[in-house]
Amino acid sequence: MLKDATMPIFSPDRHACAPSYVKLTKQPIAGGTYRPLANDEDSNACAPSALSGHHSSKLYTQKSAIHATSDNTSIFISGAGTLPCLLEMVSSGSVSKAEIDNNEQIASSELQPQQPTEQPLNEAVSVCKKAAHTTAKTLSAAGHAVAKAAKTTVHAIHVAVTAVKTAWHTFTNFKAVQLIIKFFRKAYGPWKKRMRFSYAFYAIVFTLLTSAEVIFLQWGVYSEPTYDKGDEVDQTTKILNSVAGQVTKFVSQMWLEQKSLFLVNFVGLGLIYLALIFVTNRFWIATLLFGTAITAFGVANSIKIQLRNEPIIPADFTFISGGDAGNIASFIPDNSQQFVENAVTVVIWIIAICLLLFLLDRRKCFIYCSWRKPFASAKNTVGTFSRALAAVVSVVILASYATNLGTGGSWSNMWAAKQGYTPTLFDAAEDARNNGPATTFLSLTKAPTMDKPEGYSKQKMQAISKKYSKLANSINKSRTQQLTDSTAIMILSETFADPTRLPDITFDEDPIPNIRNIMGTTTSGTMLSPGYGGGTANIEYQALTGLSLANFSDSMIVPYQQLVPTQSNPYSFNQIWTQKYGESGSEAVHPYYQSMYLRNTNYKKFGFSHLYSLDSATPVEHTEKIGESPYVSDSSTYQDVLDLIKNQKNPEFLQVVTMQNHMPYSNYYEAEDVLQSSVTDDTPDDEHSAINVFSTGLKYTDQATLDFLSQLNQINKPITVIFYGDHLPGIYLKEEQNPDDSFLLHETDYFIWSNDASPSANVKLDDSEAAFSSSNYFMSSAAEHMNAKISPYLALLTKLHEEIPAISRVISNRGGIGLGTATYLQSDGTVTDSTSMSKTQKQLLADYKLVQYDQTSGKNYLKESDFMSVD
Repeated sequence: MLKDATMPIFSPDRHACAPSYVKLTKQPIAGGTYRPLANDEDSNACAPSALSGHHSSKLYTQKSAIHATSDNTSIFISGAGTLPCLLEMVSSGSVSKAEIDNNEQIASSELQPQQPTEQPLNEAVSVCKKAAHTTAKTLSAAGHAVAKAAKTTVHAIHVAVTAVKTAWHTFTNFKAVQLIIKFFRKAYGPWKKRMRFSYAFYAIVFTLLTSAEVIFLQWGVYSEPTYDKGDEVDQTTKILNSVAGQVTKFVSQMWLEQKSLFLVNFVGLGLIYLALIFVTNRFWIATLLFGTAITAFGVANSIKIQLRNEPIIPADFTFISGGDAGNIASFIPDNSQQFVENAVTVVIWIIAICLLLFLLDRRKCFIYCSWRKPFASAKNTVGTFSRALAAVVSVVILASYATNLGTGGSWSNMWAAKQGYTPTLFDAAEDARNNGPATTFLSLTKAPTMDKPEGYSKQKMQAISKKYSKLANSINKSRTQQLTDSTAIMILSETFADPTRLPDITFDEDPIPNIRNIMGTTTSGTMLSPGYGGGTANIEYQALTGLSLANFSDSMIVPYQQLVPTQSNPYSFNQIWTQKYGESGSEAVHPYYQSMYLRNTNYKKFGFSHLYSLDSATPVEHTEKIGESPYVSDSSTYQDVLDLIKNQKNPEFLQVVTMQNHMPYSNYYEAEDVLQSSVTDDTPDDEHSAINVFSTGLKYTDQATLDFLSQLNQINKPITVIFYGDHLPGIYLKEEQNPDDSFLLHETDYFIWSNDASPSANVKLDDSEAAFSSSNYFMSSAAEHMNAKISPYLALLTKLHEEIPAISRVISNRGGIGLGTATYLQSDGTVTDSTSMSKTQKQLLADYKLVQYDQTSGKNYLKESDFMSVD
């Protein structure tokens, strides 16, 4: 019995004959009462009907502890369920209904005064029971419905399967079908006994396909030479200089010059082929993958060489991972469409032949193995272990070969050097021509950022910080403005370069009269570009960070793809504004796709609050185009910038990269609007047409830029514009062949301009300071143009610009300017080298390299100082 619980019972001592009851199923104790009943062996002698004669018997509640054992049989009756329990007893014949009614009346009359709180509890329990009962009933109904639906579905499936089987049997019973079945049954025996191709046959296919791919890749990096009409060139020379002649020379130099560069490329591709074979364990499937992938690589490599004078490098695959493969395909020029279609045909043949040979070859596994029963026999154990080991070893060897090929003193580098490998990675296109595209690509899989400068240490960097802090303080004494009091707009104008600068090309109409006039009235000059035909991201990187590609290792070709993604907190000049104004301090506009060159992730690292592009969360609003051009016009891009300026609450740094004049240069514009140029008779028609279309695009840029600056003049906020072209387009095919034109193919134009509301309006720095520059100097030149105070870092760049007007890692076009990895210009525009510099120039250059190393590869000691801070 529960302690302190009141439980009405039938007291055995009130009856002459204690009745005996059948023990009911034990109920949970929940607000109910136990009723101990007498346990009399003679249950028949004292029937439940005898209870009717004892109306005076009292129901009472006994309070006592529940013992583990009891001599009396007890029955638990819920306080809310007394009647159902007794009714159950009635139904079993143990108690009559009259007795139950009588006892309930007695229990009710006696319990009511003693248990005033039991009634609500009983009602709550009753409600809960009803709810549970309703829920159970609902679930039961739902279960029945689901079961019925499942049964119906199974039946429908069974009917459908039966119908299909019947139709199949009907079909196979046709005589014609029976003949076909009999034919294949007879042919199955010989088919099952078909031969397994030998490993010697595999070796022959491996050698031939790998050699063919090496030759195809090499063929793609050459171009047919052109000759002036007056040139007297014999037929033998023409043959040797042709694409076929250059490829033949590349292969035959193994015997003629003892330079086995063909072998180096064969080994590189062969290791890739072997890794595919051992990983897939299917020779023909691996052959299909290898042939398709390398052929596609060769096509893309050839087109990129043609357009940008640069081969495919590992960092280019970030375009694919970023989802830009389709966008890149849109850059394929019209004259390469046939080449692409022919390559697709070749790939289809490769796939078809490999699949056919895969079916004919009874040897499915290159190395026998059984994954289902790997240890069932000695043969299975050895095969499974060998298959796994071969896959792992082949991948490890390939990775080791590739990652060490570009590292001097490593095993693969030393072996390749013995075969004649001489890397010239500062000019990747030339390296591909000399050493082979496969070797160039593999040597760039692991790209060291910079060689550690001599004397690099924390103490040295602290000394540099103090040194240029003093220089900054000295410069700032004469300067009265703050950079952050003005909005700075840095505009990279795609492929903007004066087309009249190149010889043998003249125009009846000046393509850029307005910009030419602006350059005559404000700070302006010629920029030395590291690229020709491409390299936009590199020039942009230099302008935003103040760092130069000339200081990086030769294998660091595209920092946006190889370096910035691995940095935790890279520095860029927009942070001067974000340090003062927070997130509203800098924004970027690029009317194309945000993941190109990983700008979306890189700009976040630089601290830009927004990048407005075609596919950004908040896209550019103005996307109008000119004629049939696929690219957003410059006037639309400028309108987006104007909208940002009008809505800004504080001065900010705006980074703008246009797209209007991006290659290719097809017939986008109305014929009457296209500028006409005069060229020499031996200029190819394709080149002449591309020059005209490109120059027409510049005419539109020229007018849009004038309109943009005029609107900025109407804004009563100080604004300074840094405008520059990144590189020339790769359309000057004839000039590429002439080393005398190399320097001209790396000259673009820039200017720094301030609106009428700026203190620096109408300022023009002397040509001795501005005539030549490189993009890493633009921010220091803008600060000088604005008479603005600078940081120690900008003080270093200011002083360096005075001593070395332009620094660039020039990717030369088949010879010409620049030895090694860097090109330096003197104040008169002549090329110099580091060995002939003055002591001051050498010291400045050494300090510059230490600062760049500290920011990109070192410990970033300068971050702990105020080296980047503008007072």
